[in-house]
Amino acid sequence: MIYKIKQLADLVGVSVRTLHHYDAIGLLPPTTENDAGYRLYNDDAVDRLQQILFFRTLGFSLKQIQQMMTQDAYNQLEALYFQKQLVEEKIKQFERMAQTIQQTIEAKEGGIHMTNEEKFNGLDFKKNPYEQEAREKWGDEAVNQSKEQIAQFNDEALQEKWQQQWTRLAAIRHEAIDSPTVQQAMKEFYYFLNQYFGNYSKEAFRGLGQLYVQDPRFKSQIDVYGEGLTQFMSEAMQQFK
Repeated sequence: MIYKIKQLADLVGVSVRTLHHYDAIGLLPPTTENDAGYRLYNDDAVDRLQQILFFRTLGFSLKQIQQMMTQDAYNQLEALYFQKQLVEEKIKQFERMAQTIQQTIEAKEGGIHMTNEEKFNGLDFKKNPYEQEAREKWGDEAVNQSKEQIAQFNDEALQEKWQQQWTRLAAIRHEAIDSPTVQQAMKEFYYFLNQYFGNYSKEAFRGLGQLYVQDPRFKSQIDVYGEGLTQFMSEAMQQFK
């Protein structure tokens, strides 16, 4: 079956802008274009997009996905088995976490006693049984970058700074986006991202703000700090110069 870009975006549930971006970085070029200049995608492109979104959901960055999927040795079936293994491992971990959460609830209610060690069952940030397989298939660089990012998020001090950033931003979300207070907060957030999570140009920072409202996954993560924070951040980041 052949899809125009809007049809494919609607089928998958992503934005047209996202597909344009995947095309621009060489990750998902259209299969062809018709005489009117419309991008067209066939079933092979649909399969490739599925792979991309599976990796994204599993926490891989676009750069890492590009490094893996542009290699000559890349094989979709092997990748699917690898993704399935990762999902199954996450399911097991979440089941252990769910059990630990339930036990913690019971302990808080006075029903059972938990040791400090038991409070962290299901939280294992060091073990990755598929790391070597990933290295063999797609190289060290992508895996190393992923491990570095995970290590940062697992750092308690960084997690605390992350929480503080969003708590402060939520507190000013009802102010005008062009106010000195808000723009100073955007400046601090911009430097915070560059210090810990990569090299963002101001243009990329504003693009990230657009992504906040285009991808519903961001809203679910950001609005927990305050209703409407996602929309506020997007608009305030667009205003940042």
